[in-house]
Amino acid sequence: MYGAQIAFRDYYITQGILGSKWVGLEHFREFFTSYYFGRLLKNTILLSGLNLLIGFPIPIILALLINEVRNSKFKRTVQTITYLPHFISLVVICGIVLDFTKNNGLINDILSFFGIERILFMQDPKWFRTVYIISDIWQHAGWNSIIYIAAISAIPQDLYEAAKISGCNRWQETIHITIPGIASTIIVLLILRVGRIMNIGHEKVLLLYNESIYSTADIISTYVYRRGIQNAEYSFSAAVGLFNSVVNMLLLLFVNFMSKKVTEDSLF
Repeated sequence: MYGAQIAFRDYYITQGILGSKWVGLEHFREFFTSYYFGRLLKNTILLSGLNLLIGFPIPIILALLINEVRNSKFKRTVQTITYLPHFISLVVICGIVLDFTKNNGLINDILSFFGIERILFMQDPKWFRTVYIISDIWQHAGWNSIIYIAAISAIPQDLYEAAKISGCNRWQETIHITIPGIASTIIVLLILRVGRIMNIGHEKVLLLYNESIYSTADIISTYVYRRGIQNAEYSFSAAVGLFNSVVNMLLLLFVNFMSKKVTEDSLF
């Protein structure tokens, strides 16, 4: 937190933090009036929002499906296969994605086989979000489902036995017992996810994007990287990063307040 003050200074390494000139909100004004501000904000919210909307329910659905499997060997096999991508290096994952989506890659070969014209996925801005979200779901859905599977296993079995006696089928048990039983876990994880909606993983974006798709792929975190690391504009990048953190904090507090008001489940 002490170092965060460089966002309000014209920071130079040779002068140190206290020796650098105090410029107040100058870097914030530069960012807010920048040509890129609207595009960066839009791309960040859209990419993170779509990832939340589509990617957040997938691990829940996967956990519910795995819970319904009665063959223990098949169950373990499915869990292992879905967990594995999480342990692969992000650099390798992005390399696989780029190889699969290039003009002569596997996906285009499949499309060509069915008579569909080849698509330059990573040169066409409109395809970036789709590629990012699908690859992110593939990489993390299995791993994220673990906590839901654990929450399901903690539901008392006598509830299911009572439901069977009452004549409920598996679907009714899922709707009336399983989902309500893990609702508090879902809410807490949703609050945490919303609390970092502005900090979508920039490492993956950096490894996937290029200048031809900046219009949809460039987000606040990657912009900070270019200005702060590549151009050595430490004060400006610190100001943008601080703005990101404040927005995340406000979103977290708001969602936590609404959750506590509506469901009585919250982080604090």
